[in-house]
Amino acid sequence: MKILGRHLIAEYTKCNGDKLDNLEHIKHSLLEAVRRSGATIVNSVFHRYAPQGVSGVVVIAESHMSIHTWPEYNYAAVDFFTCGQTVDPYLANEYLKKSLGSTKATVTEIPRGIPSISQEILDHKPTGSDQSDKTASAIS
Repeated sequence: MKILGRHLIAEYTKCNGDKLDNLEHIKHSLLEAVRRSGATIVNSVFHRYAPQGVSGVVVIAESHMSIHTWPEYNYAAVDFFTCGQTVDPYLANEYLKKSLGSTKATVTEIPRGIPSISQEILDHKPTGSDQSDKTASAIS
């Protein structure tokens, strides 16, 4: 695979249900997690559901980070999808897990990219003729 990014899928269990249902807490926590990872925030959207639960996504220059909460189960599903080598999604994961009071969490890392025989990490944002050359060779 020609790796363009890393996708962490996190399952947070045994969280604090009140925090999972608090829109402002979720917003602050996810934005702070993004900052701690070294990512560049582009935009964000958060929504609280009735009767409970919060979803949010932060679009970053390096991809996105998102959360969906189920306070009634003390559970949150989180995605940290980052491209390039400058962002550390594990820093975001550690901060967010603590902020939500999760005492049990699992994280799965999935490399994202272009299927290929060779294994290599591609530049996040190649410039000029490099980009078309790499895209053409990656597809073949």
